[in-house]
Amino acid sequence: MKVCTDACLFGAWVADMISPEKSPGSNTSKFQNILDIGTGTGLLSLMLAQQTTGDIDAIELNPDAAMQARENFAVSPWAARLHIFQTNVLDFLPEKKYQLIISNPPFFESDLHSGDAAKNAAKHDTTLTLDQLVKIISNNISDSGIAAILVPWQRTVYEEELIAAAGFHLHQKARVRQTSAHGYFRSMLLFSKREAKVKNQDIVIHDAERKYTAEFTALLKGYYLYL
Repeated sequence: MKVCTDACLFGAWVADMISPEKSPGSNTSKFQNILDIGTGTGLLSLMLAQQTTGDIDAIELNPDAAMQARENFAVSPWAARLHIFQTNVLDFLPEKKYQLIISNPPFFESDLHSGDAAKNAAKHDTTLTLDQLVKIISNNISDSGIAAILVPWQRTVYEEELIAAAGFHLHQKARVRQTSAHGYFRSMLLFSKREAKVKNQDIVIHDAERKYTAEFTALLKGYYLYL
């Protein structure tokens, strides 16, 4: 499973949103238990491990992806805090609540499926719907916890309705475009049970010359070797 630019952006954005600079009075050390739903090969967990001090539980259904995530975790400097669970998140019953839950879920529900079953499960909600995802977050998040998910632009309103119906309040919303000439293609949503005024943000990945924009570079420079 390839590492996608939007997934990298999402991980960096979440890390930035929970930083003390963006969330006054916050401290990344308070996130002692973090849950990564659908970790794939472990990208988001590895990014957040660099910015927090807590334990990260990463769930992945696909056995090959889970094996790769386990290998990636093992050779990282944060191996002791990274834990992979090769299971269906619907069967995952932890004995603790999480202060931070993140997910880049399988979301291309209405798009044409490929002939690859593993890719279908990863890219389409054949194994986990957005409705199920919100319920899982609700069941596993602490009272003061924060959750963040990445969704396709065309499903943003639907996801916001699910979030509100579950008793959550949207805090941050970033709308993502490939270039200023393109329409939005992703939304990044951060929410919790605490009431808040929504802060909207637009992020453009490439400029007119197909170079990374200053805003993209500012978020990802701590993770990319050449940026």
